[in-house]
Parts: sequence; C-alpha cells; structure tokens
Amino acid sequence: LEEITPKPVRDTGNILKQGYLEKRCREHSFFGSEWQKRWCVLNRRTFYYYANEKSKQPKGNFSIEHYSARLAFHLRKDSRKKCCFELICPGKRTYEFTAPSPAEAEDWVDQIQFLLKDLTSLTIPYDEEDEEEPYNDVDSSDSANTTSHNTTLNQDEPNVEMEEDDIYEVLPGEQPN
Repeated sequence: LEEITPKPVRDTGNILKQGYLEKRCREHSFFGSEWQKRWCVLNRRTFYYYANEKSKQPKGNFSIEHYSARLAFHLRKDSRKKCCFELICPGKRTYEFTAPSPAEAEDWVDQIQFLLKDLTSLTIPYDEEDEEEPYNDVDSSDSANTTSHNTTLNQDEPNVEMEEDDIYEVLPGEQPN
C-alpha cells in the first residue's frame, strides 16, 4: 500500500484559486515577522487563509463580497514590492498579500476582480459578436403547408420489402408495379 498524504477537510465549495501567499499581520511583535506565509484558498464567495496546505482549520476567512482587489507596490520597499496586492472594502479590514511573483500577484487580482464582477452582476454576460438571429420554430410564410416530422410507424401494416431502385412509398391497398 502506498502512503496517502492526508488532505485537509475544507468546506470551501468550488475552489477558484489556491496557493501560498505572504499575508501581512495586523499585530506583529518586535521579534515576529510582519509577513507570514499562508496557504490561501479562494472560492466563489470567501477567501480563506491557513497556516499551511495541510491545515484543517483556517487561521481566518472573510467574504469577498463588496471588496475590491488591486496591485499595491507601496506595501513593501524590498525586491518583492511588485508582488504585492491588497483587498479593500470601505469600513472593513484591508488585507495585504505578497505573491511569489508579479505575474502570480496579477493572477490573484484578476481572479478576485472577475469573481466580484460575477457576484455583482444579475445578468449572464454575453458577447455581442456572438449574437445570432433569434430562433423561430414557426415559419409564418408556409406554416399551413408544413407537415409534421413526428411520424410513427403503424405496427399493423405488413413490412413490405422494396427493391433498391424503388424510392416511392407503397400505400396500403395498392400493389407495387
């Protein structure tokens, strides 16, 4: 038997993005680090952060509804300043993160903004370029002349073998030529 690593049990719904980020602490001691590495998970409505990938209980979580995400190069002065982003909501706590790379920070911001746009939209978005003519299942010009395509076989009729060249239907009571 191969050893199976235990997966954390999380009720996070559909995970849209997850990975390690450094999260800025609200209260850090003189000896403690201002930035702590956290396993972060984003689902459709909530942002969770855990001590590590295997943690079962989150260190914290918050609903991302009404938040906005943006890159925030001002959060750090070191070489990782282009990897920073923040989640802001008026009247609520601001969450500050550092991603492993600038591209990863952009991806987190893009995913969160996409999700927030989806949460505030009450309609399903569509591209006008893909717009097609409305489907009309009734052709008004010759609707009286159309016949139904929902024909059923009459089980009472004998099965008549047709020759290969015979393309006409043999009606009951008529003899084939």
